[in-house]
Amino acid sequence: MTASAGRYSIYTGRSTNWPLVGTLAVALLLPLLLLGTLSPGSWLDPAGPAIPLLVATGVVLVAVLTGLSVRTAAGPNGLSVHCGIFGWPRRTYALADIERAEVTDLAPSLWRVHLGYWWTPHHTYFTVRTGTALRLTLRSGRSVTVTVPDPHAAVAIIHEAETA
Repeated sequence: MTASAGRYSIYTGRSTNWPLVGTLAVALLLPLLLLGTLSPGSWLDPAGPAIPLLVATGVVLVAVLTGLSVRTAAGPNGLSVHCGIFGWPRRTYALADIERAEVTDLAPSLWRVHLGYWWTPHHTYFTVRTGTALRLTLRSGRSVTVTVPDPHAAVAIIHEAETA
């Protein structure tokens, strides 16, 4: 659809890393359950396993609710990114602030982690997996990388919105 007579195309997408959700749950909860069975006290004693188990459950829950899912919307208002179930952290990049939009490849690397929300002085990552992703270069020189299901479609919508 072309942007004419007040009609605009909008891209929306959500990426979730479900395998990592399960892996985190098992990796964090299983050792605590095993250690809890070795505890001489009952589950409700202050020295018992209930407190560490609740802390570990809270850590897994926060990771699942905020860091393993990214929702994006691209269109005439720019790019909006919402992380997790509750949409936090969130960020909107106005179309006027975007200098360039392109598809990039997030290759697996020992030196870079492509998971979650990362901020460095020159770059921001909203990523949940490796593979193709959307990369924005802002007029300030900062770059933003976002995991989206179809980065080619997101780039096309941003270019269409810029020319409208």
